[in-house]
Formats: sequence, C-alpha cells, structure tokens
Amino acid sequence: MYERIRNLREDSDLKQRELAVVLNCSQRVYSNYERGELDIPTEILIKLADFYNVSVDYILNRTNNKALNK
Repeated sequence: MYERIRNLREDSDLKQRELAVVLNCSQRVYSNYERGELDIPTEILIKLADFYNVSVDYILNRTNNKALNK
C-alpha cells in the first residue's frame, strides 16, 4: 500500500508537500504514511482515493484495477 501511494503521487508529478496540503496534514506526516511508519487513517485513504480517482481497494492492494466500480 505504501509503495502504491508513492507511485500514485510520483505518477502525478506531485511533491509530498503538495499532497500534504491536499490532505491537510504536514509533509512529515505524509512522508511517514509513504514509508509505512504511520498507519493511514480511513479518512485519509478515502481522500487519497478521491483525489486520484481510484478505489480504496486499489490503494490497499486488494486489486490492480484502478477503475472505480460504478
């Protein structure tokens, strides 16, 4: 999961600082999410999924399908 959120961020050409602003957290906290040093709260997982327009299951590595089920 942690590698996946890093890859999503890098694929979007964003810096940790920029994504931290979107998530309303510090760059340090976001960095800890990417390194797996902090558990990612459900609220943040949902924000990440909405921001990248992917499913929470994709972020959690439960599927390789980025598409949202509609």
